[in-house]
Order: sequence, then structure tokens, then C-alpha cells
Amino acid sequence: MRKIFQLIGFVLFGLNVQAQDPHFSQFFASPLTLNPAFTGKFDGVWRIAANNKNQWLIQDQFGSTGYAFSTSSFSLDFPILKNKIPEGDVFGVGISALKDASANNTLKLNYGSASLSYHKALDESGYNTIGAGFQGTYSNLLLDTRQLHFEDELTGNGWYFDPQHQNPTTGSSADYNTGLFKNKDNIRNYFDMNAGILYSGSSNGENNYYLGLSMYHINRPKLSYQKNNAWFLSNRTTIHGGGSFSISDVVGLNVSFIQQFQNKANETVLGGTLSINANGDDEKPTNVYVGSWMRVNDAIIPYLGLEVGGLRIGATYDINISGVKSALSTKLGSEMEFSIIYIKRPPESKGIPCPRF
Repeated sequence: MRKIFQLIGFVLFGLNVQAQDPHFSQFFASPLTLNPAFTGKFDGVWRIAANNKNQWLIQDQFGSTGYAFSTSSFSLDFPILKNKIPEGDVFGVGISALKDASANNTLKLNYGSASLSYHKALDESGYNTIGAGFQGTYSNLLLDTRQLHFEDELTGNGWYFDPQHQNPTTGSSADYNTGLFKNKDNIRNYFDMNAGILYSGSSNGENNYYLGLSMYHINRPKLSYQKNNAWFLSNRTTIHGGGSFSISDVVGLNVSFIQQFQNKANETVLGGTLSINANGDDEKPTNVYVGSWMRVNDAIIPYLGLEVGGLRIGATYDINISGVKSALSTKLGSEMEFSIIYIKRPPESKGIPCPRF
């Protein structure tokens, strides 16, 4: 039994828990999962952001299809006390939620977070700021043992159980569903702490450039499904930056990158887009974005976006360029991601440049 648990632990927990957190290709569209210091750092009254990514479409031996990874996030943040703090400073608060399902819903992660940040203006205009953010997260991790099946359930004539009803009668899955990991024993709850810093600047009041550093799982929560099989969540450290610059009256350039480290895993993503002002209105532009990012040694990520007023929607499709694709079934490879950000801006908005991508 212990050997079985260790095996499934390496397979299921190895990527999501000990190696790498859930992540988005459009990292710039999920600000509060990237850096708590982004909280409230935008030109507007409030901001909502939502992402959904489905990765690796799979088909099991019974003909059922699903995704190896499916991740969704939502956040709401806004600046507060504008009349109580110095002009140009920003005090932001926000909430966020994330849901991640791995191995076709076998392992599920859910969390809710509350965050705050403060940004200090470095000049009278407020174009250059430096700030810090903090975030507290309550999470739960669920292992659905009904989805676990093992080699000792297979015979020459088929399976020991009815695959349509997932009802094992013998073998390792039966042990899991009737033994130690039944019901509440396969749920683990924990509290997490995250923090980050962010510099944001502008040379002319129109362009923007930024650089940030964040760390998640600062307190390294301890998790265990068995007394002798505990692990600690590894810190995730992210360096990120980018900028937005005008090329002409109607064309702009937006670039960004992230470098993430967690346990023995690391990830480098970089790229950008061209923005085209389709209606020629500087006050309320309709921007079309076309570009691409690259996850080094893993995927090319074409991006298409549309921005109307304070609403921006984006879509990407990860084109795998690593050796993983050739080693997997031809049913695999669908990696679509969609994002939406809406910023409510008042008519008297000063248009202070803030990070966009």
C-alpha cells in the first residue's frame, strides 16, 4: 500500500505541487497570481480579470475525453483612500480565486486570496512609483481516489470493475476507495503567504516600463496524505518585466517576460504584441493586438487581442515545440487560453501609465 501511494504521489504531485504551480500562458492577464504588488496598480476605479486555460486534451482507454490540466482564475482589485494618501501614491486591495484540475480532475486545487499593496510616487507627476504587495491565501487540495486505477486491476479479459461507473471491486483502487483515503481523508487545507515588489515608470507620460519580483508559498505549508509521506510546498520566485511604447500615432509595441523558479523547475516566457489603433481615437481607442510569446524549450504562444474602451479580451494557443508532444498520443496537444480584463475608468481619468502586458 505504501509503495502504491508513493508511486501516485510522484506522478500526480510531482508537477503541480513539488515542481510547478498552475500557470497561465497569458501571465500578464492574471496580475494577482503573478505578483501581489499589482494589486490596485492601474489607471481606473476598479479592475476585474479572468482567465481560463485547458491543456492537453486526452482520451482514456474507455473513450472518454478530458483535459490533463484545466485552470481558471478570477480577480477583483481597486485603489482605496485616494483622498487620504499623498497624490500619486496608490493603496490597493483585492481578492482573487483560482481553480486547477490535473490528470483529468483527479487532483484538484482551489484557493481564495486577499491582497493589498502600496505604491509610493517617486515624482510629482506620479509617473514613476515603487511599491510592495502582500497576499494571504486559503487553499484546499483534493485527491479524487475514484479516478485512480492501477495495473493489478487489469486481467486478460479486461478490468475488474465497470469503467462507466468507476466502481472497483478489487485491486489497488478498491483499497483507495474503501481505506485510508476515503471521504475527508483525501482533502488537505492550508494557509499560504505571498509577497512582491514592483517598480513602474514612464519617461514621457505615455510609455510605461516596469520590473517586479514576487515570491509565493513564503511559509512553505506542510501537506501529507499519510503520516510518513509529508512534503512542503516549494517557494515560487518570479522575476518579471515589460513595457509599452508608441511606434507611431496608430501603432504601439508591448513586450513582457517572466522567469520563474520553483524547486528544480524553471520557466522562461518572453514576447510581445503590436497594437493597432483601429478607430484613430486617442481618448477611447479600439486597439487590435497581434503578437506572440515563447515559453523557452516548450511552446510558441500566438496571441490575438481586442481592446474597446476599458475592456480587453485575449486568446492564445500554445504550439508545442518540445519533445513531449512526440512521446504522447495524437489526441494530446490542445492548449487554448482565453482572458478578459475590464477596467472601470472615470471621465476625469489622468491617464497615468501603468503596466499593461
